[in-house]
Amino acid sequence: MKNNATQHHIGKNKRSRRKRTTTITPTIGSVFTMASKTKDSERDTERQTKIRTYCNASNGFLKWRFLPKQEEIPTIQDCKEMKKTEWDFYMSLSNFAQQYNVKPMPTQEFKFPYNIALGLWDLEKKMKQTKEDWNSFKLIRNDKNIHFAKEEKYGTGTSLYYIPIVPLFQMLHDKNCSKNAQLLLSVCSYLYLIADIPYYRQQNSYLYWIYEMHEDWIEQGDEAEEDLQEFIREFKISKIVGDKVEKKLGNPKNLEVFEQRLGDFKIQNTFDHECYELASVTFSLYTEYPKTTLFQNKPTPVHDLYNDDYGNKTIGMDMYISFVADTKGCLYRNIEEGINAEFNEYGSIEEPTVYTPINGTEISKANFDFENRLFTLMENLYKVLTLTH
Repeated sequence: MKNNATQHHIGKNKRSRRKRTTTITPTIGSVFTMASKTKDSERDTERQTKIRTYCNASNGFLKWRFLPKQEEIPTIQDCKEMKKTEWDFYMSLSNFAQQYNVKPMPTQEFKFPYNIALGLWDLEKKMKQTKEDWNSFKLIRNDKNIHFAKEEKYGTGTSLYYIPIVPLFQMLHDKNCSKNAQLLLSVCSYLYLIADIPYYRQQNSYLYWIYEMHEDWIEQGDEAEEDLQEFIREFKISKIVGDKVEKKLGNPKNLEVFEQRLGDFKIQNTFDHECYELASVTFSLYTEYPKTTLFQNKPTPVHDLYNDDYGNKTIGMDMYISFVADTKGCLYRNIEEGINAEFNEYGSIEEPTVYTPINGTEISKANFDFENRLFTLMENLYKVLTLTH
């Protein structure tokens, strides 16, 4: 997978992310699959390489496990929960049928949960006849009820959005571009403090684990002496520089003086212009979305309504979006190869997702303005940083 914030394309990956001071509470609890297959993308990913998609052969009615009759007598609480689930399902099914002008098959005479499984099977068949994308509908359970929802995703493509901080560190110590570095420092502080981009030196981040694992491999490997020394040197830089830059990024003053830095900046060449444009776009995003994070529309886990075996491994957003030490050198090439190898074992990619309840009202198209601007910003930031070394 290559970085798109480094122009690198996804092949494989793993998980973890840094702890935030505030927690974003998802608006929806659990998402239940009603069919498999992956979604259509919102973004133009023509320049990106496709990764292996997941396809579930089991479909509709046949995917439901029909369990043998239980000998136990249901408790009062069990009965209440079953009745509540059935009530919610049929109420939402009625809204769905009205919204999309389909006539559901009567299934109330069947026992729970077969009645719901049969209802879903019938609904899938009829929706496919209307040419609607059945895979974009989900059966959602939140704290209050179960209901149908329309699922829309922001397509991130198959790129690693890894932002290198070694180039920024070098700029901060170069008198010829210190003003540029200060602007980019404010940009990266916004991504670190507000957008909540994971940082590879945080112990609960995915890349922290990746760096640790590769360091162990190098120490136990049989590399040539000069290669071994180069790896050791790059590991040392990644730790020392990473810790120093993180302290700077975590300083809120970079956001307090962001506007002032823009006002004082003088454009004298093409690189100055690119830095200024990038910082201006970032400041506008920060002004319009002062508390919005990358994970505001993080999708909720997907699983079957009556099957606890989730099975399909997903590449988390915090796995392919992160600050990284560098995107050049032997160390990063090894890391990128390992990530691609791992990601090839996964069946799907976690992307920003919006679920709109189907309740009889008009369903408007999901607004991904923030995501569109943020991902474009990360791509452009990578390009600017890699111009410096």
